[in-house]
Amino acid sequence: METMITVQDLTKYYGHYPAISRLTFEVARGEIVGFLGPNGAGKTTTLKILAGFMPPTSGQAFINGHDCVTESLAVRRSLGYLPETAPLYTELTVSEFLRFGARAKGVESREEAAEVDRVVEACGLEEVRNTLISSLSKGFRQRTGLAQALLNSPPLLILDEPTIGLDPAQIVEIRQLIKDLSGNHTVVLSSHILPEVSMLCQRVIIINRGQIVASDTPENLSRQLGHGSRQRIEVRGPAAEVMAALRGLAGVKDVIHQGETTFVVESGDDLELRPEIARLVVARGWDLLAMQPQDFTLEEVFLNLVTEEEA
Repeated sequence: METMITVQDLTKYYGHYPAISRLTFEVARGEIVGFLGPNGAGKTTTLKILAGFMPPTSGQAFINGHDCVTESLAVRRSLGYLPETAPLYTELTVSEFLRFGARAKGVESREEAAEVDRVVEACGLEEVRNTLISSLSKGFRQRTGLAQALLNSPPLLILDEPTIGLDPAQIVEIRQLIKDLSGNHTVVLSSHILPEVSMLCQRVIIINRGQIVASDTPENLSRQLGHGSRQRIEVRGPAAEVMAALRGLAGVKDVIHQGETTFVVESGDDLELRPEIARLVVARGWDLLAMQPQDFTLEEVFLNLVTEEEA
């Protein structure tokens, strides 16, 4: 598969402090990749290096085959960048700002109006295109920033915390916009909102204290790093007795009562408890209505990884 981003031993020091240390990863063309980590982990530093805003202390990064340091202009032509705070000229209207952005990105004058119309439609900005940016809501400002990133159809989009500060309805709208981009662009999405990464991204790179601690699909991370296994079962019987009996099984770490007949049984070391659970329920004369494995959430995997690294 063709590679869009290649990062090799990327390191950046601020004085004597290593913000990132020897990062190495690749992103394939067409992927949506989540760049995940706690505040201060080095996410924004990495994205700024990729976007050509600052050089690394050592190591190399390539975008679309171009070196991010020695071929900075070619790299910038290949990407659209939406930083955490969208860089908007608030004294302009949305259309004026986007026309300025189109000229800055090298869109030919005869194609400028059509290109602005395209990104306005893609980002749902028709109703505010002639409104001063200073009068826009936070949600429409983020849409305008995203429209700016889409100008001239760059093959790569780098989005740094694109939903930060938005209300729930605006978050849903921006997430849907990002989903709609997936077929035509490679997307690197930095976020500390784990459900967002799970919903949008095909692969997750987790960074902590400037180093990559995991990289895989959300599903594989949940299976491999969930620290044990879970079974979600439905049992018709006295809830207190069912919980006590399940907790008495060898290898069971915890039992969570989630509803009238629903229980989640957690075990360590990937123990196969289904036969034991079934025998126990039948022996007690209770009805076993359902049993299925349950993955750990990405949030639980993330917390496990970060806790281990700090320890």
